[in-house]
Amino acid sequence: MQRPLRVVLVAPSMEIVGGQSVQAHRLIENFAGEPNLSVVFCAVDAKEPAVIRRLKYIRTLLNFLTFPLRLAMAARGSDIIHIFTPAYTSYFLWTLPAMIAGRLMGKKIVLNYRDGRAVDHLRESRFVVRTLRLPHRIVTPSGYLVDVFARYGVKAESIPNILDDLHFRYRERVSLRPAFFTNRGMEPLYNVGCVLRAFALIQKRYPEASLTLAHDGPCRRELEELSRTLELRNVVFTGKVSQERMAALYDAADIYMMSPNLDNMPGTVLECYASGIPLVSTNAGGIPYIVENEVTGLLVDCDDAEGLAGAAMRLLENPEFALAMARAGHAEARRYLWTAIRPQWLRVYSDVAGRESLPGRGDRESYGTPLRPLATGAKPARG
Repeated sequence: MQRPLRVVLVAPSMEIVGGQSVQAHRLIENFAGEPNLSVVFCAVDAKEPAVIRRLKYIRTLLNFLTFPLRLAMAARGSDIIHIFTPAYTSYFLWTLPAMIAGRLMGKKIVLNYRDGRAVDHLRESRFVVRTLRLPHRIVTPSGYLVDVFARYGVKAESIPNILDDLHFRYRERVSLRPAFFTNRGMEPLYNVGCVLRAFALIQKRYPEASLTLAHDGPCRRELEELSRTLELRNVVFTGKVSQERMAALYDAADIYMMSPNLDNMPGTVLECYASGIPLVSTNAGGIPYIVENEVTGLLVDCDDAEGLAGAAMRLLENPEFALAMARAGHAEARRYLWTAIRPQWLRVYSDVAGRESLPGRGDRESYGTPLRPLATGAKPARG
């Protein structure tokens, strides 16, 4: 019998709550106990004493200096280094050193690129495009990034995000309250201000409407000020929220709104599908690849607060349509369950390692092909 395949997964720890850390830990948790696979975690962010954690730039420098040693120790005896990466600064601070170190150690490299800013990242740097020849396999969460990479002659394949359906309760909303929810990070690319401006328009028609904004970020103070300027009522900024509490916030709301200007494959879409909450979103980046307009969600142009508000009020005025859309989303959610995702990752690992006997190989059903755009009434936004 062959020994278990050994994989080192490089990603942010759950101290940095976001799509990368959540998806990395879902992969680790689901592969726990896999008889022919051993996964070891190597965090890009080291655990420092509290006094150092408060020193932003010193903390980053210490992480950068200690990361190669931590990776080398974790990778001893491994076959594959699986690296989660965003674009820009983190790519140069952690991803590129990890790929170079892996190559020097003779390891196989799987690069898991997960950033909707890839269009700008690759367009602005030929050097980045050249470094994408280092990994043995590039995997993205959506067909959107597969298409982006193809423009630069870089081959990639898609394996979708994992939906943790156990934490989310499917609830059918036969009648809708104007109870809105959003939980995107409060960063410029997610344009949460557009949600607030849309909510201001909604609240003119529905004075009792409420909006909960979960998560945190550098724009939070600015967004709180915008809420006051717009004289919004019933608006709650929760700050950082645990995964367990997040599921309860989905369950408490009746409509989900988001308005990113750039995006790849937001896990929030899958969580809406699992929760039965109808979704209204801008058509940024990869969102039309996983949301079919008028079927599993409503899509509007980027930074269109009036369009976002109009779509949300359309759901309030047509609860039967909203319910049909939520049911279609729930049916779509099966594509993202672990039973569908597991054989895809096993195939990648076995192919890269040159093995053919890892369980799950060939058992990909219809889930292994890159997801194509589903939207019929919206075009992917530029950038």
